[in-house]
Amino acid sequence: MANVILLNGCSSAGKTTLALALQDVLPAPYQHVALDQFRDGMPGRVRGLNSPEGDPGATGLNVVPGKLHGEAVTHIQFGDYGERVLAGMRRSIATLADLGCNVIVDDLLFKPAYLNDYVEVLNAETTWFIAVTCTLDVVRAREASRPGRFPGTAVSHFEQVHAHGKPYDLTVDTWLRVQNLSIRLVSRYSTRTKNISNISIIDDFTFYIYVTFKSIRARRTTGNTGYYMVHSRIC
Repeated sequence: MANVILLNGCSSAGKTTLALALQDVLPAPYQHVALDQFRDGMPGRVRGLNSPEGDPGATGLNVVPGKLHGEAVTHIQFGDYGERVLAGMRRSIATLADLGCNVIVDDLLFKPAYLNDYVEVLNAETTWFIAVTCTLDVVRAREASRPGRFPGTAVSHFEQVHAHGKPYDLTVDTWLRVQNLSIRLVSRYSTRTKNISNISIIDDFTFYIYVTFKSIRARRTTGNTGYYMVHSRIC
């Protein structure tokens, strides 16, 4: 059974950047599976722009303008076809893991039901549930600097994706960076790794994630209850 790293956060939180960086630094290969990949694979006719009910654009992924706390935002809504695609994505991730492929998942949990479905299809002992966060001001700035982003998309689900009410194995703030020296000291103590200096070129927060994964795995292997398996905490 392979490992699954499930990253959850709003748009522009840094999930994809973190996923790609982890791919580079983790010793074993990890397949990157992202919601964006499945969104982009949908036929254009089911990707709507404020499509009304009954229109094909409302059946897949529909981009709908709205208001949130008095601010203009852009909501993402999935129709029947879109929901089936998302369910298929989660099961494809489980299948990859069952076949021995490690996976880094880059997702947005718009509904608590999405997390519940992950609980059903993934293995508890080999899944890490990670929150990827940053401040709202940072999200706004990142979104404004990226072409092709609908204004207010990240703001619309900034809190929504974390509203499932379940604890994470780890929370990462992609705007804050931990000092290299302290990370290295912690990593040497928790992992007893001799060649940790070989990965000195990666970003601090990515290094921290890498070290923490190794620490969590070691604690689970030795039966230490300081960390709990994601399913036993969610259920």
